[in-house]
Amino acid sequence: EAQLLESGGGSVQPGGSLTLSCAASGFTFQGSDMAWYRQAPGGSCELVATISVDDVTYYPDSVKGRFTISRDSAKNTGYLQMLNLQLGDTAVYYCAADSQEWLLPSAWSPLNLCTTRGEYKYWGQGTQVTVSS
Repeated sequence: EAQLLESGGGSVQPGGSLTLSCAASGFTFQGSDMAWYRQAPGGSCELVATISVDDVTYYPDSVKGRFTISRDSAKNTGYLQMLNLQLGDTAVYYCAADSQEWLLPSAWSPLNLCTTRGEYKYWGQGTQVTVSS
């Protein structure tokens, strides 16, 4: 059974940095795309980074220039480097891998847990990132 396990979360002050890791088992990142999402308590699930099979990356404006997604096929691990963290970056961060077709259900709420989304086959359990002064 494929599993993704995030680590590296923690508490930092504004302006601080963290690097999240996403270790895969029963699944290989080689030849797969992956993504990082985040969700604050009571908030919407937000996409923060994607990387395609051929290493094309995407970031929304909210994190562009501060976050970097990458993966190491030899270690079968994905990463999210986060610099200059802000208070608004506080959330649970999830990694996801191996995209698939998924039609958004008509009754879908953006407040639904990230891991219930179907764009990716595999999801991690999440790691908490807290930015506070």
